[in-house]
Amino acid sequence: MADTISSLIAGRWRDATGPEYTTEYPADGSAVATLHAATATDVDEAVQAAESARRLPTWANLKRHERAGLLHRIAAGIRARGEELAQLQRLDNGKPISETRALVASAAGTFQFFAAACETWEDSLTPARGDYLTMSVHEPLGVVGAITPWNSPIASEAQKLAPALAAGCAVVIKPAEITPRMAIELARIAQQAGLPDGILSVLPGKGSIVGDALVRHPLVKRIAFTGGTTVGLGLAKLAAEKLMPISLELGGKSPTIVCADADLDHAVAGVLYGIFSSSGESCIAGSRAFVHVSVYDEFKARLLAGVKALRVGDPAAESTQMGPLVNLGHRASVERYVQLGRDEGGQVLAGGARPQGGLFDRGSYYLPTVIEGLPNSARMCQEEIFGPVLALLPWTDEAELIAQCNDNVYGLASGIWTRDYKAAWRIGRALQTGTVWVNTYKVFSVSTPFGGLKMSGTGREKGRLGILEYTAQKSFYWGLNEQPLPWAA
Repeated sequence: MADTISSLIAGRWRDATGPEYTTEYPADGSAVATLHAATATDVDEAVQAAESARRLPTWANLKRHERAGLLHRIAAGIRARGEELAQLQRLDNGKPISETRALVASAAGTFQFFAAACETWEDSLTPARGDYLTMSVHEPLGVVGAITPWNSPIASEAQKLAPALAAGCAVVIKPAEITPRMAIELARIAQQAGLPDGILSVLPGKGSIVGDALVRHPLVKRIAFTGGTTVGLGLAKLAAEKLMPISLELGGKSPTIVCADADLDHAVAGVLYGIFSSSGESCIAGSRAFVHVSVYDEFKARLLAGVKALRVGDPAAESTQMGPLVNLGHRASVERYVQLGRDEGGQVLAGGARPQGGLFDRGSYYLPTVIEGLPNSARMCQEEIFGPVLALLPWTDEAELIAQCNDNVYGLASGIWTRDYKAAWRIGRALQTGTVWVNTYKVFSVSTPFGGLKMSGTGREKGRLGILEYTAQKSFYWGLNEQPLPWAA
């Protein structure tokens, strides 16, 4: 039976004013949670309350070490409920329990990191160039909006909420319509940690309603968005009309490069993990594997053996490596891309179908799929599929390889497998991506900035300076001259 849940809106736990809807467990289609969608009226109430709350002494007058203490308590609250949160996220989006545990741990680590960054964050005295003292300070922007995706909810929400709170902002979170639970539970933990009422609201519902109203609201001073490129472009246009800063973490079609001298044990394992973990529902998924012709056949044989051994199944099982896709509609989209690959002349070497029987017939499962024989110009190699589909492409010439890797509208991430550190540096610097992994893939550190180039977005999250994304810089000049300014004398 589905849980009935409410939202934290303007300091009160209540139903939003929009229609009731129910979320489903991707593994079997069962009902998970029933709640009400938010409306533009709810957005206005939340933003107005946030603007009032952020100006109150209970928030505005907190010293940085006091805000840091709050963030530490939120981190502790996440850890105290770690297994419960992991199980709830598994139900929300169907990720294997091993992955959702890692995402919950990541969220706690994000709050801990930004607590430390907040407490040690310094403003600066700048070198004076006259008879005056100069200073640069950073002040919170005000009310900010965080719009988060369905594939990694709690981690994505933490990456936006923690630095915004550290900066002294108030936050309105708009989670993905189909995965609202993590944002709601995170708000509960923040409230229990002592966050003042009104500083945080969570508004589930449709992006076309809630997200649009949030971006347009005159009191909202910044948007942090993770999601699809088409939606991100629309939000950027709205933000531009307000001259409002916006960060966009969008799609990807990330290349992974296997060089002739690569350690194939590491390369095969890394490519498998890079594309098939999270069922490929990841913006950084390594969906194009460029393999040097001298090792292509051996790499392919090892890769296909690895694909055959992957454990696709119940997300609740500890041994499961791949769960279902997020819903039936998304699976249909992945299937259309695989058929397109066939139509374009590609040969399906593995997968390309739904698993059959039992739980597989009730959920939105799809087998890990490998396709070869397509040029890099094929649509299946150019467009983001957001599913467990890998294109294998051979390469011989390094210059041509780099040109093909960069011949894409996206520029989020890339991977290089080689024993030659000079080649790794040379190729990595030539790739037009925001992140380059060398002899590893899809590993993250909250201390290292993350973001994309080209149509993969703009702005950066994470890193010690991530707090500054939520601030406005102000300069002070302190006159030290003994005599009046000479011009007026």
